[in-house]
Amino acid sequence: MKMILAAMALLASGTALADGGAQPMGVTGQLVFLGGFLLIFYFLLWRPQSKRQKEHKNLISALAKGDEVVTAGGMLGKVTKVTDDFVVIEVADGVQFPVQKVAISAALPKGTIKEVKA
Repeated sequence: MKMILAAMALLASGTALADGGAQPMGVTGQLVFLGGFLLIFYFLLWRPQSKRQKEHKNLISALAKGDEVVTAGGMLGKVTKVTDDFVVIEVADGVQFPVQKVAISAALPKGTIKEVKA
């Protein structure tokens, strides 16, 4: 183990000399680097995901009878009944099936089903 640590120290000092004696990053530099990394992570991942979750929650809470929707599986239908956790969707004349509310991916403008069938 000591031999490995000694080899790593020798390698590290060799690379520092090869860099022209570059100094390691100080504590302030490390904090700035970490802060920049966290800001990038926030604006590229956390914030957009939070916005999508909020929009989907609003979509689910606003579902009403007569809305035309698309499920996560790609089924297009009209909402005929809304309960706490499920909605009943009519995909064809007389063909209805229950779907969990969280499986609704989008609400469509009225008349979309007629345009698709035509």
